[in-house]
Formats: sequence, C-alpha cells, structure tokens
Amino acid sequence: MRLLHTSDWHLGRAFHRVNMLGAQAEFIGHLVTTVREHAVDAVVVSGDVYDRAVPPLAAVELFDDALHRLADLGVPTVMISGNHDSARRLGVGAGLIDRAGIHLRTEPSAVGTPVVLPDAHGDVAFYGLPYLEPALVRDEFAVEKAGHEAVLAAAMERVRADLATRARGTRSVVLAHAFVTGGKASDSERDITVGGVAAVPAGVFDGVDYVALGHLHGCQTITERVRYAGSPLAYSFSEADHRKSMWLVDLDADGSVAAERVDCPVPRPLARIRGTLEDLLADPGLARHEEAWVEATLTDPVRPADPMARLAERFPHTLSLVFDPERAPGDPQVSYARRLAGRSDQQIAQDFVAHVRGAGPDLGETAVLREAFDAVRADATVREVAR
Repeated sequence: MRLLHTSDWHLGRAFHRVNMLGAQAEFIGHLVTTVREHAVDAVVVSGDVYDRAVPPLAAVELFDDALHRLADLGVPTVMISGNHDSARRLGVGAGLIDRAGIHLRTEPSAVGTPVVLPDAHGDVAFYGLPYLEPALVRDEFAVEKAGHEAVLAAAMERVRADLATRARGTRSVVLAHAFVTGGKASDSERDITVGGVAAVPAGVFDGVDYVALGHLHGCQTITERVRYAGSPLAYSFSEADHRKSMWLVDLDADGSVAAERVDCPVPRPLARIRGTLEDLLADPGLARHEEAWVEATLTDPVRPADPMARLAERFPHTLSLVFDPERAPGDPQVSYARRLAGRSDQQIAQDFVAHVRGAGPDLGETAVLREAFDAVRADATVREVAR
C-alpha cells in the first residue's frame, strides 16, 4: 500500500504579515496532483489542519475544497486533530464524511478503533491518535500522572490490544501528534510541555509498522518506521534551512517500509542575514537574497536611522528586523533577550527566584512552579477548545 504522509497545514496562518492562503491553496493543489500522479492508495494527515481553534472563514473554505478534491479522487484520507485544532469542530460530521472516504479521528476514546483499508496483500489498520492534552484525557486513559508519555502509552496499549484481535498479517499505521524524543523543533510550534517534559520516547510506538507523526515542522526521520512529515510551508525564519516535503511511503506485504520525499512548492525562499546595516546594503554576496523573505539582524553598536526603509530598498521583502549589537561578553548592556534565548519558562522563573532571593528554588518549590505552568497551559487549552 502506498501512503502519502503530510501534516501541519496550519490553514489560516500568516507568515509575519504575509497572508499565506494563496500558498496554502497551491499546496493543496500539489497534494492532489501528487496523489494522482504517484498512484497513492491512502493519504494520512497528522494534525494541525488549522492554525487555531476558530479558523477564519477563508481557511474553512480551503479545507472544504481540499476534502472535496480528495474525495473526488476516490483515495481514502485519514486525518487527526492537532494541538492547534479544535477537535470538536474539526470532527463535526465525521460519521457522514466517512462515507466519502474521508476519515476524521478527533476523539481520544476512539484511538483503538481503526480505519481498515484493504490492498492486494490484506488489511492495513490505521489508528488515529489525535493530540492528547494530558490534563484533559487523564481520566479517559486512567493514568495516575498526567503526562504526555503516560497518556500516549495508554493510547498505544489500546492500539496493540485491538491489533492483536485482527487477522495475522494485518499491517498497522498510527497517526499521532506529539513531540517525540530526537525530533528537532523550530520556533513556529506551540509549546506542549507538561511537568517540565515535552518529548516522549519513540519506543512508545513499538509494535506497529509505520508511525506518521505531526507537530514538529521539519521533515525528519526518528527511526525508519517513525517519521515527521513537517509543515508544507515555512511559518518561521527558523525554518529557513528546511526542505519542505511530504513522505511517500510504500508499506509492503510483510510490513517493511520504504519512504521517499516529495517536495512541496516554495512560494518564496527565506533568508536570514546578519551584519551592520552598511555591510548588508553593500555586500555583493547577498544578491541571491534580494527576492527572498528576509530576516535581518543588525549588529551596529548604535541603532541606525530608518533601518527597515533602507533595507527594503535592496531587500523589498524584508519581514523581520532584529537588533543584536555586538558587545564584549562582560558588557552590562548585553540584551535581556539574548540572556533569555533558548530558556524555558520554568528556567526563567527559577532564575528569577535565584536573583531576588540569592538562592534558587528547592525541589518542592520547583515542583510548585512546574505545576503552576502546567495549570496555565491546561487552562489555555480548555479555553481554546471551548471557544
């Protein structure tokens, strides 16, 4: 069976101030063409179809168009909700849409109920694990501690239990939306840390033939059977070096996997340039970036006059301007942002306690801080779902 694995469409999302709906529509057209030209047997979409729980009307219309075009091909599609989606909204009408070959899996309680698709070698069972917010699904999976690894492990127990009841030789595919250990993150993913831990080990998914992951925006291989498709478009300058693509996966009769990447259309390349303003305006080596979307980091010791306007004369698609003056390491004017770069909310809070008290938090206080951050994230998720 040949699968096309994609994820993280984020329909309705902009790139800085640029409306990406046209580029997203071009991607949908590319996906449909790929399905047709590569004789794809099934499409899997591993979450974050939309960028937010209540997407703009134009994004909903594009999603509706995508569903109709996929259904018209007669190729089954299995998709799950991600942490940006409203599972309830995305899953509306799922029972009726099933009849058209579009299988929406958004309910945590249904993780052990697969979509079963046959090919010449038997059945392939597709299990949809939508994004499982630990605080919201803890009771459903009867776990003592609400964490990503615990709820995903419980969900996979249901998958393996159902798979054990099926005919010998039944192959299996799991769709999941999660941060798996070994994956490389970018700046455009929403933090899903719980209990100070965001990542879960790939071993959680042992026992199935292929795991189609969503959430991280870079296409990457965790193991030969566990892969991220990544987002089809770049949504942050941290993705400037990404090769945006989908996975074309051949699942053989014995469950072995062969995968190749299919590139996605690039609306405009990204470039991150750095230096003094005068150097950036004069450097002939930067000519290749003049038609790119640009993030410029200025290292001038004193902020120059009208930097954006002057940059736009050479780089008309400059979208982001960052000031990072080059200073000696001990210079007291080293920016606050630089000192915070790469640090989690938990680490920043612990550093603050150490700064005002002279000593960092003890184990009990660290746990209180972690619980507070987890509660805030869980509350934000509940309010997002309820909208």
